[in-house]
Amino acid sequence: MLETRYRAARALPLGAQSRPATTGSGVSVRPAGAEARFSLRVRLADGAAPKLAGLALETPINTLGTDGETWLARLGPDEWLVGGPEADADLLQGRIHEALAGLSHSLVDVSHRNVGIDVSGRQAAAVLNAGCPLDLSETGFPPGSATRTLLGKAEIVLLRPTNAPLYRVECWRSFSIYVHGFLNEAVFGVEGPAAH
Repeated sequence: MLETRYRAARALPLGAQSRPATTGSGVSVRPAGAEARFSLRVRLADGAAPKLAGLALETPINTLGTDGETWLARLGPDEWLVGGPEADADLLQGRIHEALAGLSHSLVDVSHRNVGIDVSGRQAAAVLNAGCPLDLSETGFPPGSATRTLLGKAEIVLLRPTNAPLYRVECWRSFSIYVHGFLNEAVFGVEGPAAH
């Protein structure tokens, strides 16, 4: 029997809203494009270190691996958040199941639940620290870091993929307007009223 998968078109909750960088702080707050995202739970046995889409599962907790398009954030001993191009969602899901064949695991598509917001620029860490209690310095949260934390009153997953001052805030769709607004208010606080 032929199995067909249908993906519902996703309306992004923040649309094309973005706050361009200004000359003051140089911080940009921009909704990320639609992506496929999966919540993965699997208990790894000693010596069993499968790779998902070329990315190793057996990495330290609170780290992020990426191959440019696909990313893998280890959030706990048996918990990962996996992201990749929306057009490759079914392919990515199949590759994960194939890589974990023989291992008990749970893979849940959370693409419609999660929303990404990119915060970039020279003072991006200061903007995030307006509501996030983590040390976002180079030593406290270096490139390749990922963690579950809070931003204001919302639970988020914070990712730092590269050496550039770029952070990805992943939050639930129902909190996205609050989180986006919070970040924009924080930019105003960093820049000060004279910049507007």
